[in-house]
Amino acid sequence: MRKINLVILFSGNGSNMQNIIQSFHNKEFVQDSKKNVITNITSCVSNNPDAYGVFRCRELGIKCEILPHKDFKNREEFDKALLGLVQRYSPDLVILAGFMRILTPVFTSQIKCINIHPSLLPQHKGANAIKDTYDSDDEQGGVSVHWVNDVLDGGEIILQDSIPKISGESFESFEKRIHSLEYSLYPQAILQVLNLTSVIKNG
Repeated sequence: MRKINLVILFSGNGSNMQNIIQSFHNKEFVQDSKKNVITNITSCVSNNPDAYGVFRCRELGIKCEILPHKDFKNREEFDKALLGLVQRYSPDLVILAGFMRILTPVFTSQIKCINIHPSLLPQHKGANAIKDTYDSDDEQGGVSVHWVNDVLDGGEIILQDSIPKISGESFESFEKRIHSLEYSLYPQAILQVLNLTSVIKNG
């Protein structure tokens, strides 16, 4: 049975990464409505040695590679090393899950990768999207999954979903609802990108 190899890049807490691992590692799906395939998380990679997600990988039994970006003189040199590392795992798809680096064409021209962003792109790009949405006059917040290119949060959108803003709601409550939407939407987008349906078996 054909295996679909997935690599996850992360920089921090790793909650989205853990959700993806639990949704896709050693799982059997139907692809293109006809053939069974197994999805595997072959490795996770972090640019931050101190990321809590490293501990999550260890607890989940998933290999985790550490590639500190501070060891490189510029983004291109880091991306060249990252490309070589990731290509060793022959990924069908690379999934960014809180990976706090803007990738250059050195990487994006060679690797098919997607990212999740906690706003309704193109609104509120950047690292503070949830707070920016909360502080805005927008009537709703949301989550976007998009293809990755060398423009910050600028790739073609794959899926989006929204939640209404609630008058008087605390930022912490709003943030929690956004994260819950992320955990729901990202697996849906991965299934769509890989043309997968009908989980057959949990490994």
